[in-house]
Amino acid sequence: MADATTQPHAPASEDLIDLRELLSIFRRRFWSLFAAGCLTFLAVVLFTLQATPKYTATADVVLNVRQSQVVDIEAVLSGAPPDSAMVDTEVEVLRSRSLAEIVVNELNLVAVPEFNASLRESGGVSSLLDGLKSVLRPGGDNALSEDERAAREYDRVINALMEVRTIRRAGLTYVIEISATSETPSLARDIANAYAEAYLLTQLEAKFEATERANEWLNERVETLREEVRVREEAVARYRDEAGLIDAEGATVAEQQVTDLNSQLAIQRAGLSEARARLDTVRSQIQRGVAADTIAEVLSSEVIRELRRQQAEVARRLADLSGRYGPRHPQILTVNRELTDINSQIDAEITRIVASLENEVSVAAQRVRSLEGSLVQARSELSENNSAIVRLRELEREADASRALFESFLNRFRQTNETEGLTEADARIVARASTPISPSSPRVMLNLALGIVLAGVVGVGVIFVLEMLDNGLHTETDVERQLGLPHIVSVPRLKTGFMGRFSGESVDPGTYVLDKPLSSFAESFRTIRSAIRLSGVDQDTKVVAVTSALPGDGKTTTSLCLGRVSALAGSKTIVVDCDLRRRLLTHAICEDAEQGLLEVLSGQAVLEDVIQVEEKTGLAILPVITPTFTPRDMFDSAAFNAILSQLRDTYDLVVVDTAPVLAVADTRVIASRADAVLLAAKWKKTPTGVVRRAISELHSVRAKVMGVVLNNVDMEAQARYGYDASGYYYNSYRKYYSE
Repeated sequence: MADATTQPHAPASEDLIDLRELLSIFRRRFWSLFAAGCLTFLAVVLFTLQATPKYTATADVVLNVRQSQVVDIEAVLSGAPPDSAMVDTEVEVLRSRSLAEIVVNELNLVAVPEFNASLRESGGVSSLLDGLKSVLRPGGDNALSEDERAAREYDRVINALMEVRTIRRAGLTYVIEISATSETPSLARDIANAYAEAYLLTQLEAKFEATERANEWLNERVETLREEVRVREEAVARYRDEAGLIDAEGATVAEQQVTDLNSQLAIQRAGLSEARARLDTVRSQIQRGVAADTIAEVLSSEVIRELRRQQAEVARRLADLSGRYGPRHPQILTVNRELTDINSQIDAEITRIVASLENEVSVAAQRVRSLEGSLVQARSELSENNSAIVRLRELEREADASRALFESFLNRFRQTNETEGLTEADARIVARASTPISPSSPRVMLNLALGIVLAGVVGVGVIFVLEMLDNGLHTETDVERQLGLPHIVSVPRLKTGFMGRFSGESVDPGTYVLDKPLSSFAESFRTIRSAIRLSGVDQDTKVVAVTSALPGDGKTTTSLCLGRVSALAGSKTIVVDCDLRRRLLTHAICEDAEQGLLEVLSGQAVLEDVIQVEEKTGLAILPVITPTFTPRDMFDSAAFNAILSQLRDTYDLVVVDTAPVLAVADTRVIASRADAVLLAAKWKKTPTGVVRRAISELHSVRAKVMGVVLNNVDMEAQARYGYDASGYYYNSYRKYYSE
């Protein structure tokens, strides 16, 4: 016998999906699946049939990838870059509430009942919803002013429009599809086209507004910079005048003077060097006794050349006269004097030339000294002006920077004025929405297909929920796996037939055992009797307590039928009714008894006098006369122990029918006195956790729980719980029974 505290180990294959178990679940839950699926499919069909037909129109807008450039001027608000993020951004712009507001105003959707719920006639579900809203939100719009009510109504129209329009990107292209759904085909078309046009208009308005704001700002900035340039240029001119920094061809007067003096000084120094070189050359040649005729300065003198010509003429005459006259001839003497005089003049001219060179050298030296003095003075003045020039350059740079910034803003201002009339949108409409012919919803075939799928999903979900909520015991495997106790037998349900279900006819189990001794129902109790007889290894099992976790689990039926089957089998059997409160066993057999168990325990009667025996079966019964409650512990007394000992000695089988173990504490005392305990549970009805709790209570008093009896088992239904259920093979061995 398994210990209730020891839970059996699940088989190793429990983690795997058992297809046969799944099939058995669907098999036994088929009607639940079918009902849930049919109801779901019917709901989808009804929704499809009663749904108002709606029409969808679509307009296509493409973002311009190629921008037309009329003038080569950068726009104030540049065109949108053609990338994926830009397209997604424009889609969100189209979905914006501001654009929906423009469409509402353009089409005056506030006056359309489809979008303005306040204009629709209330009735049916609408009136019910309005009533529910008024209950949940007392006062509602009635507590608002007229303006507030109009504003709220306007917001609701915008919300309704945003629910029926769909904006999406067509794949990975630059095309944006604008779809609108309405009960009226023409209104769906107008909404889609209005959205596209409003989108382009908002782009143009955004660019115009940006250009206008830029022009205003640039105009203010240009005026500010113009004044700044004027002030800075005046500051440069004023400082130049104050510092005496007068420009002369890009330089100051002092700088120009220094430059000129340097140039003149270089020239004069070169002239001085040249004059000194000529003078030194002449002096050197004269000192060396070089003939005067070979000196370059002498040769270049016109006077010397004239005197040399005269000297040559006189020499020719002297030679001519010398051939005719003697040295003392007066003409020869005259010519000699002329020649001497010319030579004197030549010497004097040479002396004058040397003196002239000396004068040139002196004059050149004087000029050089004068220029050097002037250069020193000019450099002194230039040095004094350097600090002023640094400040002047700083002022000039500031003025140049302001002038450059002013010219840049002035050019930009002119450009924006030129391009203000050339602004175009970054998108264009490539396909305007046309009036739809056929409705877009409800899509009957698609809804029916989805209804079939949804019916299957709901059916499976219902099965899953029912399986999760079904915590009863179904098969022998459930008993042994979840309770850790042997399964004794599954007692079949007594069916009354189709008509009996409606007439309320019932079958008495105790009578059925007698009338149908070869039935499967009677055979189940013979199985219990055999289990009891075979359970005693060291000693005979005679006193068997039959109990349950909850009332209605069939413990009294089990006690009665077990007793009658045992008596019919020839065993001396007695059934003891220990359920002091309900006395179900006494009602079933000997309701007219005058004395019973309580009288024996109290000493008012003798055991043999109160025991009654059925004539038909020979089953003895120890009844309970009146339902009562006594504070005395009747079953934990020596008298009750004596009764059990006497019955054990007298009878082959003593069946004790007790109250539910969780309801009455007396049952635990009785169970501890019995040789074995049978725990009855109702098939599929008694929760497993409750049965487990009852077993725990029995083991707490060291009761010997023999096993579990499943009562009221629908064998045909149990067959759907899989091949490990006894009902699975019921049709195979039912030929052995006579129902």
